[in-house]
Amino acid sequence: MAFNTNFSRTGVQAGAGSLDAGLRAYMCRVFNWMALGLVITGLVAYGVAQTSLRALFFHLAEMPNGAIVLRPTLLGGISIFAPLVFVMVLSFGVNRLSRPAVQGIFLLFSAAMGASMASLLLSYTGVSVARTFFVTAITFAGMSLWGYTTGANLARLGSFLFMGLIGIILASVVNIFLHSSPLAMLVSIIGVGLFTLLAAYDTQRIKITYQQYMAYAGPEEVAKLSVYDALTMYLNFVNLFQFLIQFMGVRSDNKD
Repeated sequence: MAFNTNFSRTGVQAGAGSLDAGLRAYMCRVFNWMALGLVITGLVAYGVAQTSLRALFFHLAEMPNGAIVLRPTLLGGISIFAPLVFVMVLSFGVNRLSRPAVQGIFLLFSAAMGASMASLLLSYTGVSVARTFFVTAITFAGMSLWGYTTGANLARLGSFLFMGLIGIILASVVNIFLHSSPLAMLVSIIGVGLFTLLAAYDTQRIKITYQQYMAYAGPEEVAKLSVYDALTMYLNFVNLFQFLIQFMGVRSDNKD
């Protein structure tokens, strides 16, 4: 974008101040939506895990070796794949959907994620879940703050992070059939590193995108894109949490 070099210093400073204020307001909006999504996810997960709703989503099954494991019901299986559908709708339809539709889909997505993540509350002790959430929040906040303030260009990490994400997905699918503990551990280690970096990368991406484009977009478009950016940060947080709990979680023996 070309700038008029005849602007006075005062005018430039005022414009920069306005841009900074708008960026801060936008980032607050993004993280407020993300926080709201996490709250909804947590409440739904707790409700499914601790009430009679649990029977609708999960049941106990005996393995050939005699071990008792938690298995999803048909509704539970739907809840596992439903978030993917919502993500695809938001990703491909954010420019065509209205603001209330985008916001409603995000809230429904958060609830569906809560239903699918209730299994974690049933599989791990409450203390270890809370501890892992706290560590995730501290790690995520620190990396996001670094991504916002650093002068380093994190865009060069984009291809590396994308390849790592594809690799994790493929390895996870393969391990469904292999049931390899070493492979699962490797995927978890890479996953923690990947989504830790993505917290910083996406924060900087959102900041730069706003500075280059969204500061000049209409309020309707900005409102919709803030929800989409919140979805991105939400997914980074949740995935980091799910990989960290593989290391920090303490298995619960209470399967009643």
